[in-house]
Amino acid sequence: MTPQSTTPQPVQLRFTVDDYYKMIELGMLENYEKAEIIEGELIKKMTVGDKHAFVVDNLTRFFIKNVSDDVLVRVQNLVRLTEYNEPQPDITLADLRKFDGRRHPRPQEVILIIEVSDSTLKYDRDTKLPLYAEAEIPEVWIVNLTNEIVEIHTNPSVGLYQLVKIFKHGETIKSETLPNLFLNVNNILG
Repeated sequence: MTPQSTTPQPVQLRFTVDDYYKMIELGMLENYEKAEIIEGELIKKMTVGDKHAFVVDNLTRFFIKNVSDDVLVRVQNLVRLTEYNEPQPDITLADLRKFDGRRHPRPQEVILIIEVSDSTLKYDRDTKLPLYAEAEIPEVWIVNLTNEIVEIHTNPSVGLYQLVKIFKHGETIKSETLPNLFLNVNNILG
């Protein structure tokens, strides 16, 4: 019997959201404003291009004018999903009957999340969308700038959205979680 050699393997450090904030407080991180924490890893946010900003602005104006006073429209602010996940969606609608606005909302306080996706489409779909489903965010929109469509994901169960609807130019979106909310795709994409 020969002894097996054990070669040390690199260890990936996984941070909790609280660890992340402690590192910021201690001055250990710079440029943290442009990061989100996903599965315990710090992920640098992509630069926002013109089309992306245009769509986020269109959606922000629409929601501010069309949702009730008990819904808070949050733009590019973090949402605390779990101990290891605090993504930064483009738009979050939070329920002010449950959320007081003094911290980042938790899943049960979120009505709807929107990700505006161009170069981030694969990441938003494959990484962030399952996290939202696992946290049971009731409705997530992915505004797919590449194909100029809006995907509406609803009915989260076991880390997946059970229902996906696709809306194209000229079609009208009806929110599942805000049933009085109607929005034409043209008003989003321009």
